Amino acid sequence: MIAWLNRLVDLVEDDLTEELGVDRLAATLGTTEYHLRRMFSALAGMPLSEYVRRRRMTAAAADLVAGSDDLLTLAVRYGYGSAEAFGRAFQSVHGVSPGQARRDGGPFRTQPCLRFRLTVEGAAPMDVRLVTRPAFRLVGHAARVPLVHEGVNPAIQQHVASLTPPEHQRLKALGDTEPHGLLAVSDDLDPDRREGTELTYLHGVAVSDVATVPDDLDVLPVDAGTWAVFRVTGPYPDALQALWAATATEWFPSNPWRLRPGPEVVAVLERADDFSTATVELWLPVEPG
Repeated sequence: MIAWLNRLVDLVEDDLTEELGVDRLAATLGTTEYHLRRMFSALAGMPLSEYVRRRRMTAAAADLVAGSDDLLTLAVRYGYGSAEAFGRAFQSVHGVSPGQARRDGGPFRTQPCLRFRLTVEGAAPMDVRLVTRPAFRLVGHAARVPLVHEGVNPAIQQHVASLTPPEHQRLKALGDTEPHGLLAVSDDLDPDRREGTELTYLHGVAVSDVATVPDDLDVLPVDAGTWAVFRVTGPYPDALQALWAATATEWFPSNPWRLRPGPEVVAVLERADDFSTATVELWLPVEPG
C-alpha cells in the first residue's frame, strides 16, 4: 500500500499539467481507483483532488513569478478553461490573486510533495472479523447531509433527533438480520471523501429480502459480499472516527483486502444514556486485494 501511494504521488509529479490517470495506475497496481483514493485521503489527511490542486498551484506560482506568460496561457497550461477560473483556484490556495502575486512576489502557500513512509504501529490488537453476507436491505429514514471529518455532524444529529421514540422502536422491530440494532449508514460518498461534500445518511435497520417494509421508509439495497467488521469501545464519536483512520493506517496495509463500493454501516451495540461513550461496530464492504 505504501509503495502504491508513493507511485501515485510520482504520477502527479510526472506532469502537473495533465489529467491524472488514477484509473490506469490502479489497474497497473492490481487494485481499484475507489480503494486507492480512499486510502490516500485517509493517510494524507486531504483528498487526492485537493492535493493535486495544491501541487498545481504551487508550480503555477513559480511560473507566474519567473516567467512572462499571461494568465490565460498559465490557465490553459494547468487545465483551466479561463483566466478567471485559474485566478479563483490560485487565490483559494495562496490567499492572493495572480496579479498581486506577480506584482509582490508572493506570499505563497506552498504544498510540498508528499512522501508516504512506513511507521511501526499496531501494538494494540484490532477487534475485527470478516463476514460474508447474502444481499440484504437497509431501511429507515434517509437524508442528504454534508461530510464532517471530526466531531459530531450537526445535520445527522438533527436528522436523528427528528425521529420520535416510537419510531425508533418501530425500526428496531423491523430489523431481522445482521448488522443488528439501529444503524447509522453512510452511502454515496465522494470518492475523495472531501469534507463538506454530500452523502446519503440513513438511520435504520437491516432486513432480509423476505421482510415486508412499510411504504413510508427509505430502502437501500445492498449487494452480496464480504464485510470487515471492526469493534471499538470509547468516547463517541471520537473512538469511531479514530477507528476508521486506524483501518487505513494499520489494517488495510497489512491485510490482503481492499475497500469495494458500498455503504459504510455503524451499528451501536451499547451506549451511555447521554451517548458520551459507546460500543460500536464499523462495517466496511471489502474484497480480496
